[in-house]
Amino acid sequence: MKDQLDLNHLRYFVAIVDAGSFAGAARAMALPTSNVSRHLAQLEDSLSARLLERHTRALRLTETGRQLYQRARPMMDDMAALERELRHSDGAFSGTLKLCLPAEFGARLLGPVVAEFCAAHPRVDIECHTGMAGRDVVRDDVDVSILFRRGVPDDSAAIQLPLLSLASCVVAAPQLLARCGVPATTRQLQQLPCISTLAALNGTPWHFVDAGGRARPVAVRARYRVDSGDMARAAALAGVGFAMLAEASCAAEIERGALVRLDLELRPAPLELVAAYPSRRHLSAKTRALLDLMQLRLRQWRC
Repeated sequence: MKDQLDLNHLRYFVAIVDAGSFAGAARAMALPTSNVSRHLAQLEDSLSARLLERHTRALRLTETGRQLYQRARPMMDDMAALERELRHSDGAFSGTLKLCLPAEFGARLLGPVVAEFCAAHPRVDIECHTGMAGRDVVRDDVDVSILFRRGVPDDSAAIQLPLLSLASCVVAAPQLLARCGVPATTRQLQQLPCISTLAALNGTPWHFVDAGGRARPVAVRARYRVDSGDMARAAALAGVGFAMLAEASCAAEIERGALVRLDLELRPAPLELVAAYPSRRHLSAKTRALLDLMQLRLRQWRC
């Protein structure tokens, strides 16, 4: 590479690929075709590599061109979105913000924060869905999805920003322990009735952490599967099965003896609240402001 990449050259290159021709890019940019050709030639010269194969009826990306386009296209989208925000911004946020909050505990914790944000920014329209499994921010066109995660995160086209980590524990009702005995290892749990989730938190496996901090999934027998923390706690109280719950959600039941915390050789992985948003999408100023407010209020809640 002879010189640093010129972002203006990149803009022309992306326009050519998007339009499928030099003439189409020139029309879209309201410029002479010669200007478009010159910028591409200068970009190829700076990279010492051919980016496009010119054919009579079509253009074809080279392997180098394909790699550059995959990286440059999101970058150009981000720059265009930022330019629009700066050009039309008068210091107030506006437009629609689509988000998803986890049901029950997550909504109770963050619902007031979203309402506070909405009240402070009357020009922002909020579309908020709730559900334990969250929404696919890439497929479902959601700006940000707040979801619970335990264990190793799934491979995803989304960026996950940690918001809060909640200690977890494995619990059981006294009547279940009297019937099944008190397990001391996670291996014993595999042979006992357990309560797990349908879609959230990676489904059936329970996630633990060893002394070295390594994730250890354990495939338990889930005879009762739900997508509700409240339902999981209610089933545990009824003696349906062993449950892995956030300590904050069952501390009162443990204190009064309605649930018993197990002492196992592995530590239950914490329940993490994360914000997921598409890596290919510019994170708008209003979305970033909402996430900043969430982080602030969650820190105050922990204190």
